[in-house]
Amino acid sequence: MSRPRALSQQALAVVAVLVDCHAWQHGDDLMAQAGVKSGTLYPLLMRLEAQGMLQARWVDSPQPGRPPRHVYRLTPAGRDWVASLAESLAALRAPSAAWRTAKGGP
Repeated sequence: MSRPRALSQQALAVVAVLVDCHAWQHGDDLMAQAGVKSGTLYPLLMRLEAQGMLQARWVDSPQPGRPPRHVYRLTPAGRDWVASLAESLAALRAPSAAWRTAKGGP
């Protein structure tokens, strides 16, 4: 297993979404929640899976006639790795938390 390299802001945004949810996530949901494009997301997901930080599996589409889709979640090793990124993730989350508070959100 190779050591993950430094993450871009977009990669940190994706990791923040993954760590906040323990359930399996579809790529479309990750793109929407992290605010990244598919050309950024899918290479990152493949790299993290190859490094053992992420699990991926196929699931049937809930819509009949549609092809199966990949879903993703962090592995235990990935969660440990993310814990080491806590400072970077906190800095990324701070502006969104301040925005939600200003708008009267949780």
